[in-house]
Amino acid sequence: MSFREAVARAEQYGLDLVEVAGKATPPVCRIMDFGKFQYEESKRLRDARKKQTQHKVKEIKFHPNIDTHDYQTKLNHAVAFLDKGDKLKVSMFFRGREMAHSELGMDLMQRFIDDLGERIIVDSPPRRSGRMLGMMLSPKSQR
Repeated sequence: MSFREAVARAEQYGLDLVEVAGKATPPVCRIMDFGKFQYEESKRLRDARKKQTQHKVKEIKFHPNIDTHDYQTKLNHAVAFLDKGDKLKVSMFFRGREMAHSELGMDLMQRFIDDLGERIIVDSPPRRSGRMLGMMLSPKSQR
């Protein structure tokens, strides 16, 4: 149908003539209420945004000479974060002469990974950078 006929028909129904595919030959247009279409589109996008969940990166910090009860508390916090679906950054800081025994820190990090067991995927293994030892973990259900 010609452009003039399409515009006349759209006016007859009290609607708008909207170009759907302008690069096609001939261009494809549609007769619709454009205001209503925009409203429904924005409503659909709003609903999609509501259903999204953003995963945060939570951090747990400790030192290599941590007490057993403190370690268990940190482990319980880690489990809670992972169950919520958050990623976890585990950091261990060395003070003073603790740097001479960094293998104790590596052992503690490995114990942390073993204690979390099947819940996690190790994104980046324990790595040293200066006076810090760090690793990234993510929940298994996320992937």
